[in-house]
Amino acid sequence: MSKTSLIVGVVALVIAVVAVVIPFVLSTSGGVSEDEITALQTKINTLENKIQSASPLKIAYLNAEEAFKVFTDAVKDLRQKALDKQAQIVKLQQDFLASKISKEDYQTRYNQLQVELLQAQLNIDIGTINKMIASPGFADIQSDLERLKDEAQPLVDEVNKLVQTVQTGVVDPQEFQSRYAQVKSAFTKLDQLLTQAATSKIVEAANKVAVQNGYDLVLRVKNVIIYRNSAKLTDITDQVKHELSTYFK
Repeated sequence: MSKTSLIVGVVALVIAVVAVVIPFVLSTSGGVSEDEITALQTKINTLENKIQSASPLKIAYLNAEEAFKVFTDAVKDLRQKALDKQAQIVKLQQDFLASKISKEDYQTRYNQLQVELLQAQLNIDIGTINKMIASPGFADIQSDLERLKDEAQPLVDEVNKLVQTVQTGVVDPQEFQSRYAQVKSAFTKLDQLLTQAATSKIVEAANKVAVQNGYDLVLRVKNVIIYRNSAKLTDITDQVKHELSTYFK
């Protein structure tokens, strides 16, 4: 409930009480004094003035997914390598559909690219962790980040081994699928933990921006807003991104 709605409710309650009390008083005591009525009217006028002077809520919204790009931009060179691998996979699939390569060659090359893409994605996470550890803006969670990096090392070693295995071209399909599924699952867990750490800093940055600008409420949006009244709802995503960027300095 907004401040304005609350005051309106109070005024309505006062008026209702007046409507009940005055007739009762008049009927039991023969009337009320002019001073008492004046005092009651003064209280009502005061509440009405509060309604008119009450400031509206300042509301803003944040696109958290867009704000998260500050983290991926910090390792954009590593991210580009992952994008290149994804493009190679798409090209390979197109060549196969166009009958330019055999099914056997396609599967062999596809397995190799799958693992190399996973390795590139893992490198993005490790690179992001290293950047965060080295940046003063993440000092409050540095110990958590260092522990996360240590726990991720066995996964890094296993992915590197799997890359070497598929690059030799000699690998049992069932064994490959089993090993790939295991490292993929481990990577997903690592990525989720890193995302949680990054999200905590996004929330911190949003809180700082909100306090500095006097916002009463900040909403998180995931999808595109179809309509907004810019006079009442402000996008603070760029401000939060700027605040986050200072954490990496």
